[in-house]
Amino acid sequence: MSFSGNARAPRTPTPPQGETVASYATYLEAQKAVDHLADKAFAVQLVTIVGADLKMVERVTGRLSYPRVALGGFLSGAWFGLFVGLLLSLFTTPGTQSPLVPAIFIGGAFGLLFAILTYSFSRGKRDFTSTSQIVASSYAVLCRAEQAHKARELLREIGGVQSGWPARPAAPLTTTSPSDPSAAYPPAAAPADPWGSPTVPPVAPPGPPAPPTGPPSDQPAAPHAPSGPPPAP
Repeated sequence: MSFSGNARAPRTPTPPQGETVASYATYLEAQKAVDHLADKAFAVQLVTIVGADLKMVERVTGRLSYPRVALGGFLSGAWFGLFVGLLLSLFTTPGTQSPLVPAIFIGGAFGLLFAILTYSFSRGKRDFTSTSQIVASSYAVLCRAEQAHKARELLREIGGVQSGWPARPAAPLTTTSPSDPSAAYPPAAAPADPWGSPTVPPVAPPGPPAPPTGPPSDQPAAPHAPSGPPPAP
């Protein structure tokens, strides 16, 4: 939905362009805001009304029955017969009977018959009347960037103005002190030892057997020399 003067609407679906200058909960409020801009001699061809979160709303107005369907069909046919009778009365000569009244009854009869047949074919699947609307949760008023500031200043009189500056993102929460260097720079992992785990020392290969220090067990032992001086003769 857009209000434009000499500007033409694009033939192909095109996203709206401009900055959000105001936001309202109902379409009547957004329409009032654009009308306020027009009263202030603002270039409203630069303004666009955009509805967000569209929904289709069907409001039930009543229950259908054969008498109600027949009455509605007769009235619709009677209006059409009245129109046809007025056209035929323009071509009738003076002194002849006017075809207006017969045309009304004939049109009403055809409308009644058509309405009853249509309702009977539905087999009771839709025994109510309703009206449908497309509504939005909110309506934003957009304006081209070159005139957005002026539009905000004019709309401050009726409210709903939104700033054009984007909201600053919230700072992330930190659980460690920023002065702790170990939190910002974690220690590097030690290189893996190709021979196994660095905590277990490698096992040395077994050496050659030690040579025997005593005489063999199958030979007699040598006599023990006395440790004292020899006896005198």
